[in-house]
Amino acid sequence: MCGLCGEIRFDGGRPDLAAVERMTDRLAPRGPDGRGLWSQGAVALGHRRLKIIDLSECGAQPMTDPAGRISGVFNGCVYNYKELRAELRGLGHRFFSGSDTEVVLKAYQQWGTACVERFYGMFAFAIAEQATGRLVLARDRLGIKPLYLAHAPGRLRFASSLPSLLAGGGVDTSLDPVALHQYMSWHATVAAPRTVLAGVRKLPAATVRVVEPDGRHHDIRYWQPSYTRRPEDAGLSADDWRDAVLDALRTAVRRRMVADVPVGVLLSGGLDSSLIVALLADEGQRDLATFSVGFESEGGEEGDEFRWSDLVARHFGTAHHQLMVPSDRVSTALDAAIAAMSEPMISHDVVAFHLLAEQVAKEVKVVQSGQGADEVFAGYHWYPDMAVASRERAAEAYATTYFDRAHTDLTGVLRPSVLADHDVSGRFVREHMARPGAETALDAALRLDAEVMLVDDPVKRVDNMTMDWGLEARVPFLDHELVELAAVCPPELKLSDGGKGVLKAAGRRVLPAEVVDRPKGYFPVPAVKHMAGPVLGRVREALSAPEARARGVFEDAYVAELLSAPDEHRTRRGANALWQIALLEIWLQTHGIR
Repeated sequence: MCGLCGEIRFDGGRPDLAAVERMTDRLAPRGPDGRGLWSQGAVALGHRRLKIIDLSECGAQPMTDPAGRISGVFNGCVYNYKELRAELRGLGHRFFSGSDTEVVLKAYQQWGTACVERFYGMFAFAIAEQATGRLVLARDRLGIKPLYLAHAPGRLRFASSLPSLLAGGGVDTSLDPVALHQYMSWHATVAAPRTVLAGVRKLPAATVRVVEPDGRHHDIRYWQPSYTRRPEDAGLSADDWRDAVLDALRTAVRRRMVADVPVGVLLSGGLDSSLIVALLADEGQRDLATFSVGFESEGGEEGDEFRWSDLVARHFGTAHHQLMVPSDRVSTALDAAIAAMSEPMISHDVVAFHLLAEQVAKEVKVVQSGQGADEVFAGYHWYPDMAVASRERAAEAYATTYFDRAHTDLTGVLRPSVLADHDVSGRFVREHMARPGAETALDAALRLDAEVMLVDDPVKRVDNMTMDWGLEARVPFLDHELVELAAVCPPELKLSDGGKGVLKAAGRRVLPAEVVDRPKGYFPVPAVKHMAGPVLGRVREALSAPEARARGVFEDAYVAELLSAPDEHRTRRGANALWQIALLEIWLQTHGIR
């Protein structure tokens, strides 16, 4: 829930309160229910509130704890806040609200930066110590909640979204060649701390940053699962692992029902979202609101999976809502979805999520979503290729399997002024894969995906698109205890049954067989994938705009080649190559970057 921002000065000056106000106002879609500002000394904090827990004004932010002389802003949800509040009360703390934000402040007062290790949830927060002038920034273990940073001489600004930082002004908006290389190589994934803008960085997941009043800082990495087998698990059977996964998922789903408002489910009809519905039904949830979206067919490709979502909704008796989007609505929705992106995202379903979130937000404020299961339980088709690679060849196999194009191919795509002089994306993967703590090539690939690709593609996509409508999406498959369990689960159990085998086995305990055994589906948006007329018109307009010509990111011959056959040029992973370059340019223009 919510959006946060702020500024700390290191040069003896006061924060630019007008800039913090602009940043706060740009976060309004993330928090339509309240607005607050706080400033003391060299620090200013801004907040937009989405009321999920403690709907009274006692939960308003920025929040100050007079006893601890700390003030803070918080985005997300600590699912075990009631248990922590009881523990803190036993330690002598007194509470004036029923909010999880106050629990975060009291927990910091009691345990310092180690408080994050006690939180079960998704969060980003900033806490200012009034006595010392120190600022503490933190992000949850899986990076579900974002936190962007912009340094300038004498100051640091931070916000829940990149557009919020732009609204504050004074940001270096030149392109970062390393990040651009990753964008073009890694299916638009740009690993923290980078973004495509040289002047904006992001706090890595599972990180606490302590910023001193003079500008020095240090980071604490507080969580990292091990992808090696444990001796105590050696005797576990496939059924034991199935039961352990089902129990852990059941706990994760139950945790994410904590709210003072109703919680719904985004139901695609696939295994992952259907499992969430099934487990909520097992928990006794009645009249559960479920939501599905579909699109008109294009290029002979079906655009909806309603037959499956309808089947699950009927089986569990949910209050189901179905949204069918005509193709001409996709093109008109593009710009709004791109405006909601903190970073350029090329996945077709970004528009789907934005359109779906718009409708869902009219019914509920909180939903559970099935994102993350494929990355955690090896559900994608490329994971078997990784499994056959030796540990020593893990990086090479990953790049060959997952990258959109090789470094040598970029010389004909990017102009020399923005092209990195060596394979920086490949180097990143090699360095990550070489780290200890992953037993096999598949373990190393799953670790890389969980720590980087998952955070900066599907998780970011869902957060940006839902929060743009004041809708909080919770992702039980990214419960950190479930992720830890999946990390040590034997690779063969994850790869079995065509992928996600152990999860499918769990699904057979609670779902109709046809849902578990159906072909794997995706979230298709054919009008984007096949460059339908109105979408292609928007693409041509963006790539021929004066801003694009002045920017000069892409080689003219390459752009002309793609535009001559818009639906024919595919990256190595099968993505539409024209859409990849056009999306970046549209994103830059939408956010006023020249």
